[in-house]
Amino acid sequence: MTDNQPDPGETFAGKTLSFAIPSRDARGRVVRLDTALDEILSAHDYPAPITHLLAEALVLISLMGGLLKGEGSQVTMQAQTEAGAINLLVCDYKDGALRGYVDFDADKLIELGANPSLFALFGKGYLAITFDMTGGRGRYQGIVPLEGDSLAEACEAYFFQSEQVPTLIRTAVRSNAGSCMAAGMLVQHLPDGEEGRERLHARLDHPEWEHVSVLAGSLRHEELLDPKLSLEAIVWRLFHDEDEIRISSGHTIEKGCRCSVEHYESVLAKFAEADRAEMRDENGIIQVDCAFCSRQFPIEA
Repeated sequence: MTDNQPDPGETFAGKTLSFAIPSRDARGRVVRLDTALDEILSAHDYPAPITHLLAEALVLISLMGGLLKGEGSQVTMQAQTEAGAINLLVCDYKDGALRGYVDFDADKLIELGANPSLFALFGKGYLAITFDMTGGRGRYQGIVPLEGDSLAEACEAYFFQSEQVPTLIRTAVRSNAGSCMAAGMLVQHLPDGEEGRERLHARLDHPEWEHVSVLAGSLRHEELLDPKLSLEAIVWRLFHDEDEIRISSGHTIEKGCRCSVEHYESVLAKFAEADRAEMRDENGIIQVDCAFCSRQFPIEA
């Protein structure tokens, strides 16, 4: 779809939008979260810095989830710390189902002030991204240091270091009157090296990638968050001079905590009976807390 300019009033809120620019060997994803984001954040009373951080993480995992092929595939992102205010950040995406959670030290967070840096939040931390692929394609994980000014920069480093794919990511978060909106764009240069050989274009100075990254880098935060500007219109604004832009919409994104009594029963069944006995209370019940949705599940013996 390249010949017709999209209707600027059309919206794709809560969905991923995929696009490709064949002449530039580039592909990308755009996402905007609103209702699903508020539902996930409402599970816990997060202070403003944690709300902003988790919102950005949920945008990033949604963008990476849009790269998955095959129903049932999942991508998970974990960020852990060494002596930082955050103990653990985890979120995942599977078939449009999105969830996330942050465990943090409230006292340490207060000491950092209103707008702490990524280093202040995590200290010497690391970011682990795991892809669980269906169709016999297996599971693989990449780990990079949590460096830079944002989680987006750490994810860019992951793609270049672990997958040798030059990547540009832009994210934007806005909170207002108890509601939060977040959005983002991911653009990548596709390497043309044959499988098993050096990826010839896995470098940041390739002329095609320089062209695409300059255009994509002009995207402004207010454009990402403007509900009157559709995701398709954003892509059109950036790349309308290209010979061809191929666009397709992705999954509708929803809060997707997969907790249930049946799920936890199957997990507990893998423990030895002696271990399960230690978990039971005086009434013979095992109380399981889901950190993602802040619900408690009583599992009977």
